[in-house]
Amino acid sequence: MPYWRLSWFYFFYFASLGALIPYWALYLESLDFTPRQIGELMAVLMATKIIAPNVWGWIADRTGRGMHIVRTGSLLAASSFAIVFLVEGFWQMALAMLLFSFFWNAILPQFEVVTLEHLGGEHQRYSTIRLWGSIGFIVMVVAIGITLDYVGVGFLPLLLLVLITAIWFSSLQVPEYRVKLFSYRRPPLAKILARSQVIVLLTCCFLMQASHGPYYTFYTLYLEQFDYPSSLIGQLWALGVAAEVAVFLVMHRLAPRFGLEVLLTASLALAALRWLAIGFWPDNLPAILIAQLLHAASFGVFHASAVAMVHHLFSKGHQGKGQALYSSLSFGAGGAFGSLYSGYFWEHFGPSSSFFVAAGVAAVGAVLASVGLHSQTKPGRDRGFQP
Repeated sequence: MPYWRLSWFYFFYFASLGALIPYWALYLESLDFTPRQIGELMAVLMATKIIAPNVWGWIADRTGRGMHIVRTGSLLAASSFAIVFLVEGFWQMALAMLLFSFFWNAILPQFEVVTLEHLGGEHQRYSTIRLWGSIGFIVMVVAIGITLDYVGVGFLPLLLLVLITAIWFSSLQVPEYRVKLFSYRRPPLAKILARSQVIVLLTCCFLMQASHGPYYTFYTLYLEQFDYPSSLIGQLWALGVAAEVAVFLVMHRLAPRFGLEVLLTASLALAALRWLAIGFWPDNLPAILIAQLLHAASFGVFHASAVAMVHHLFSKGHQGKGQALYSSLSFGAGGAFGSLYSGYFWEHFGPSSSFFVAAGVAAVGAVLASVGLHSQTKPGRDRGFQP
């Protein structure tokens, strides 16, 4: 099992995410885009996840060549991102981000499948590989935050181009895992999607990522309004991801003890509390610190649980499409919806209102999960990472 080659890919992928998500809105603001335009541009970045992962997931399941898809998508993402240096105005920027994100958003779901296949029966080790992505995010978000205290944000596009190119180079080091193309009759995808547990799970994934909309789009700008220095903002982002890393290290113990369904439900409830704390007490540093520690639940626990549940619920021959659906409905549709409503509420009702709406969205997901997931499995079943 190529542990370090898998880990380096996650490191560079999430390092680029650590540059893009916390600071791209800041870069767009430097180009004089309004909050509503920034929300719409960030929604474009998320919206391509609705289509791209499913297109590439279908190809990967048909060919059994997941790493070929990852390498192609990585190279095309790096090539298309270079267009950002040439654009002017809202529509040109939107088109550039649309093209780049169509390829960039196709990469991770297929790499998740490749990683789980390389792990074989040791799916509980997924979190020990995925944590290197979190470490990459921490390194980048802290480094950029410190840099912004001394220079402007204009260096960000060049840094992102370097990081995206590094993703492509790291993908070349990961061996292809050729998934056997099955000769037996696979259950139709429609039959899997019709299962109530699958419907509830994917809906909860949508709601969780929709609740993250104000955080991923405006958190940096939000804290700047309360005079937080850029270096501290970067450290707060890093604190959240550090808490996520800590959870990844113990998920192999938490999942068998509590069950994936319980963990997923609890993470939604804690996400609602997190957004309320940020909305009510943005100028209270201890409250913000606690809210960032809750990233361990709202992302770490939720993501690890959701990936494992998707891998379990989608049979062989459909797992590429399963991870693609998870990505497209949560990070894609949910993320785009979250970016759109956060920009709208920010502009019309004030910044804090976006986080109050986010809390409500997460709370709805918690109620749905508590009813729709727990009723589907008996105690003692589906409690670990092994499918």
